[in-house]
Amino acid sequence: MAEDVSPLLANNRRWAEKMEAERPGFFSTLALQQSPQYLWIGCADSRVPANEIVGLAPGELFVHRNIANLIGTGDLNSLAVLQFAVERLQVRHIIICGHYGCSGVRAALRDERLGVAEHWLRPVRDLCEEHRSELMALDNERAQVDRLCELNVMRQTWSLCRISIIQDAWQRGQELDIHSWIYGLDNGLVRSLGPVVSGVKSRDEFSAVFRLRGKAIQ
Repeated sequence: MAEDVSPLLANNRRWAEKMEAERPGFFSTLALQQSPQYLWIGCADSRVPANEIVGLAPGELFVHRNIANLIGTGDLNSLAVLQFAVERLQVRHIIICGHYGCSGVRAALRDERLGVAEHWLRPVRDLCEEHRSELMALDNERAQVDRLCELNVMRQTWSLCRISIIQDAWQRGQELDIHSWIYGLDNGLVRSLGPVVSGVKSRDEFSAVFRLRGKAIQ
């Protein structure tokens, strides 16, 4: 028999009552508009709740999540979210946040067969092949997976910065910073993988900023 979802509804009522008690009028104000300063692009993993791990309330973080936090130039879902966030909401920061121990990244490393998800993870498989010598030099699979998680975040940041939505925003002078983060499941902490990227346009500029532990990610 399937699990009963009624506890979730009860949890929701308690949460809504608590929020309203702590911040009277919160929901009525929130319902009028949203004006987040941040777009979060993260993994769909249930252990990485975007708002919660950065301590933000509803309305403060615009969120897009998928398996292995990928940004695909042919993925209309992510592109639509990106365009809405940049052009309509005028977010000030975009955060690409991966996490160590990512199951999708591990599957790509192992070359596992996953049906539709296998096609989705093709960019991670390709990235794995590009860096196979570096990955195989590491002591164990956990280290290999975690390194590939880092490389994947930086590759997605590289891809994001070259999308026309971002390039056009920078061209018209919009203030927009892009951050590469990774989250530790074992300690709950986020750390930055590289410098904040803002307004770079040429390939030389990209090559100068996209470096991780001395290795260029392109």
